[in-house]
Amino acid sequence: MQYSLRLTLADELDTQKLATALSGVIQEGVVYLIGDLGAGKTTFTRHFLQALGHQGAVKSPTYTLVEPYRIQQKEIFHFDLYRLNDPYELELMGIRDYLDVPHALFLFEWPSKGENEIPEPDIIIQIEKSEDDLERYVTIELNDAQQYVQLKDLI
Repeated sequence: MQYSLRLTLADELDTQKLATALSGVIQEGVVYLIGDLGAGKTTFTRHFLQALGHQGAVKSPTYTLVEPYRIQQKEIFHFDLYRLNDPYELELMGIRDYLDVPHALFLFEWPSKGENEIPEPDIIIQIEKSEDDLERYVTIELNDAQQYVQLKDLI
């Protein structure tokens, strides 16, 4: 990735602010959400989807692998690959049908488990816990210069 931003989140409100800022910049493409268990990937996703206009609960697709959303005529697919035993399972569940949706947004938690079955990311959001588990360190990596400038101005 060509551009990188790093910031510290003190609490969930900071996570919500970041998710809201990113929702104005990321409209489609592939986003990888990387971090240990409990780092805040699903929390970030919930705030991100709500900032886009989703009403109601945001379920973690840990067991279903994917949770589809339609928000303001936009297709969004939230994948959680944590329980994936073999990347080929994605083919069996019909991942190509999802990936063929034009102008959709794909959020992948645990993307390393998808190996070559999922597309390369447009943006990587890595969330790390501090040693005392009170703060989060977020690194955002991307290749799009315009998105980078927008994010730098918003964050």
